[in-house]
Amino acid sequence: MYTLKKSLGQHFLKDEDICRKIVAELQQCAFSRLLEVGPGGGALTKYLVQIPGIDFKAVEVDDEKVVYLEKTYPALKGKIIHQSFLDIDKPFEESFSIVGNFPYNISTEILFKVLDWIGSVDCVVGMFQKEVALRIAAKEGSKVYGVTSVLIQAYFDVSYLFDVDEHSFTPPPKVKSGVIRLTPVKQPLHMKSREAFTKLVKTAFGQRRKTLRNACKSLFTPEVLQDDIFNKRAEQLSVQDFAQLSFLMQ
Repeated sequence: MYTLKKSLGQHFLKDEDICRKIVAELQQCAFSRLLEVGPGGGALTKYLVQIPGIDFKAVEVDDEKVVYLEKTYPALKGKIIHQSFLDIDKPFEESFSIVGNFPYNISTEILFKVLDWIGSVDCVVGMFQKEVALRIAAKEGSKVYGVTSVLIQAYFDVSYLFDVDEHSFTPPPKVKSGVIRLTPVKQPLHMKSREAFTKLVKTAFGQRRKTLRNACKSLFTPEVLQDDIFNKRAEQLSVQDFAQLSFLMQ
C-alpha cells in the first residue's frame, strides 16, 4: 500500500459518501479538462477517472503515491504531474477545472496560484480546513472576512457546500473541514490594476482595527482621505468598494 506523511499534511479521505458528494458537486460545472490536486491514495481519483469524455490529469508530489496510483489505476499512466502544485506550469492549453482534498498546510497558497490562471479556470471544488473555507466565503461585516476573502471573491463566486467531519479521514485531523466551490464572476470587477487592488486590500487589513484613514494613509492624498468612506474599517468594505477605491490611489 502506502504510508502517510505528516510532513506533507496528508489526511486521506475514507468516507465514500463524502467522495461521491464532492464529485457530484464538481459535475454541477461543465468541463472537459480536469486537474486533481493531491490525489494521495486515490479516494477521489477512482471516481474522477470514470467521468466520461474528459482529459484528466493529477498533480502529486509524493514519489510513493505516484507509484501506488499508477499501479492501482493504469489509466493514470502519463497523466500524473510529479511535482508540487505550487511549482507547476498551467497544465492545459485550454480552460480546465480543479478538484482536490487540498493539503491544509498550503491550501491558501494553492488558491493564490489559481488566481494566476484567471481566465483559464472554469471551476474549483476543494476541501479545506473549515476555518479557511469559511474565511474564503465570508462577506463584509464578518469577523473572518479578510484579505483572502476579498482577493478570491474579486474573481470568483464562492459557495460553501458542506462540512466534513474529522472521522471521514485517516488519520483524523484535529480540525473540521469544509468543501467550497469557486466559479468565475460573471461580470469582471473594474479596478485600477490587480497590483493596486491587492496592495490596497493587504494594507487595509494589515491594521484591521484602525480606520482606513489611518491604515491606508500612505496610499492616498490628504484630500482623498477626507472622504467619509475612510471612517470605516477594512471589514466593513465590500469587494466592490475596494475595487472602486483603488482608482483613487496615488
